[in-house]
Amino acid sequence: MKFLIPAAAGTALAFAAMASTASAQDCTFDKKAVDFEQADIDALYACVKDKLAAGYAKEGHEIGSVYRDWQATSTGPAAPGPHGDRFLFTYANDVGYAQYVKYADEGGFAMPVGSVLAKESYKLSKKGKPRNGPLFIMTKVDAGEADEFGNWVYSAVQPNGKNMKIKQSFCHDCHAAFADQDSLGYPDVDVRFSGD
Repeated sequence: MKFLIPAAAGTALAFAAMASTASAQDCTFDKKAVDFEQADIDALYACVKDKLAAGYAKEGHEIGSVYRDWQATSTGPAAPGPHGDRFLFTYANDVGYAQYVKYADEGGFAMPVGSVLAKESYKLSKKGKPRNGPLFIMTKVDAGEADEFGNWVYSAVQPNGKNMKIKQSFCHDCHAAFADQDSLGYPDVDVRFSGD
């Protein structure tokens, strides 16, 4: 009899674990995105991260197929904000990574030419299901190539890997608010690297 209790408890734990895994695999969330805590944000990202990368790479896009080899610019995504209330998770290429993670906000700060940032995006539908969004891309170019946009070229890849048409002024009109940060909107403070 004393062996039946632990066995029953073990079986119950196994079923509980399977049920919670099924829920996680189902990727349906009862909370609204605005009510998410960091654990919810992390669970949602675990649901979408593989599909995001596969989708962006599907058509062989030059950035969509390689950005995951770059370094993440934060510990993970944070609560939704700009870019259509989507969750964002930014990666930087080797040229721009070290400068980006300084999260500088003083005038005169500039990213090196050749820096490329790729921002994964996704949101939660009204039914609590994840919806993949575009991969937003910023490329720092030489002075004179895109002066009116802070020498940034904006582009995007759709979740199916196809190029997305982007109006440069549409992107830069918001990014211009961060002129002292070379037009960069950084991740929330809660998920930034501490620099220690």
